[in-house]
Amino acid sequence: MLKKLASHLGEYKSAAIITPLLSALEAIMDVLLPLLMSYIIDQGIEKGDMDAVIKYGLLTLLVAACALLLGLSAGRFAARASAGYAGNLRDAMFERIQHYSFTNIDKFSTAGLVTRMTTDVTNVQNAFQMLMRMCVRAPVHLVFALIMSIAINPHLTGIFLVAMVFLVLVLGCIMLPTVKIFDRVFKNYDALNASVQENVADIRVVKSFVRERHEDDKYAKACQHLYEQFVKAESRLSFNNPSMLVAVYGCNLALSWFGAHYVLRGIITTGQLNALFGYTMNILMSLMMLSMVFVMLSMSVASAHRIIEVLDEATDLPPAKNPVQQVKDGSVEFDHVTFKYKHGTGSPVLSDITFSLKPGETLGIIGGTGSAKSSLVQLIPRLYDVAEGCVKVGGVDVRDYNLDVLRHDVSMVLQKNVLFSGTILDNLRWGDEKATDAQCVEACQLACADEFIERFPDKYHTWIEQGGSNVSGGQKQRLTIARALLRKPKILILDDSTSAVDTATDAKIRAAFREKLPGTTRIIIAQRVSSVQDADRILVLDNGQINGLGTHEELLATNKIYQEVYTSQTQGGGDFDKQGGEA
Repeated sequence: MLKKLASHLGEYKSAAIITPLLSALEAIMDVLLPLLMSYIIDQGIEKGDMDAVIKYGLLTLLVAACALLLGLSAGRFAARASAGYAGNLRDAMFERIQHYSFTNIDKFSTAGLVTRMTTDVTNVQNAFQMLMRMCVRAPVHLVFALIMSIAINPHLTGIFLVAMVFLVLVLGCIMLPTVKIFDRVFKNYDALNASVQENVADIRVVKSFVRERHEDDKYAKACQHLYEQFVKAESRLSFNNPSMLVAVYGCNLALSWFGAHYVLRGIITTGQLNALFGYTMNILMSLMMLSMVFVMLSMSVASAHRIIEVLDEATDLPPAKNPVQQVKDGSVEFDHVTFKYKHGTGSPVLSDITFSLKPGETLGIIGGTGSAKSSLVQLIPRLYDVAEGCVKVGGVDVRDYNLDVLRHDVSMVLQKNVLFSGTILDNLRWGDEKATDAQCVEACQLACADEFIERFPDKYHTWIEQGGSNVSGGQKQRLTIARALLRKPKILILDDSTSAVDTATDAKIRAAFREKLPGTTRIIIAQRVSSVQDADRILVLDNGQINGLGTHEELLATNKIYQEVYTSQTQGGGDFDKQGGEA
């Protein structure tokens, strides 16, 4: 894990190396100060030699100034290294997420990924900064202070060793259980962020159903659970300071008692005893710093594991060994395809699907909710991989294509329409970033989006809020269709993408497709029979299996589900899912 994390230091390696060197020198300067103070007492004050007091006093100021400069420089380099390292980690995680398949994304919640890239990375950043400084400064302080103490009097140094053993045992008992608690804490952070994200994203639904109190209670429970876990962890860590105070006062008392006897016997001088008191603080403060590092590490270990999970998650869409770099045409073939979600129930979602489409054909897909219509079309641009069989585009297995090439020629309007903050033109150019204004207008005309765009004061420069919250559902659908058309795809997939559009506009869009995109293969998922009845063929799905395949007239004559759906929609006989589900 450490090797994996360290590999992201990148250009900040030099700063990460310089920081501990400066911290070590700073610690050495600090250790010299009690020794110089002993000289001031023994050589200057007790002998009444002001020249010695001035000489050693100036030397003490010089050493203290050097320690200060070294400390400031170490802090500057540590900040640069830790902040840069955190930036590299976030970049690496974000890049990894961009290459995830839908299966990988299904494994992590959105809130969980946000927490890992923010809170968890910040924890690792703080721990890394403390490691560079305190994990070097404290041991150097400790070792050199012990050496100086032994040089003054090895017998009195035994007091420090007893205190060190006591603190190590206490800290071990505190830290080991705390790591497991913090692991649970950060999982609760995921749940808390998920609650906030869901509430903010769907605030209109919350308000329309007057569920503010319910959401408040749900959020309060999540906060309370997190609070209890933190209290439990912090309660254990609270023993840290009392233990340190016991060690400090115990050492001072023992040193005062035994040191006074040694001074009276002439074994050590008053200055040396004063130096030992200074080294006592050096040693115990070093242990205090190490304990703080352990506290931070106990928090960051859990965060580091969560970061590594994201970085180590390998896409389940392995690249082709010799990827095909061109899609020949828009033909589509499903050959005995079976598919199931890896993070689902484990049961097949699609079973033994076999059909084919010629370039330029239009296929309508109809079926009840849960019949796997969206799952089927998501296999064409290889958003998921099949479990059995194969899907071919242009006569080539989609697993043999360069993914970017395949997805460039398979344009898909997903069931959930998404617009991003920016102008209408900005959103349209997601389809083709080099598209001219004229090409954008043409695509909008095909999608019947120009009708409402021209009514906006700023027309194509109208600002779209995040998620498209300032346009209607039908307007959003037409903009996303126009965006897809700008790709000039060989295959166009509309996943129930005209559900919020009136039937007259829906008919205009389909007519424009027939006239302007004769060579593009079109696959249209719809709930309305009117949206697919003029397709070359219609596929009826039921529980992940093909229940019927044929023209509108053929299915009306032979397919029971299609007959019931058509009757219910043309004669007002009821809900589609209810009618289809009874078949």
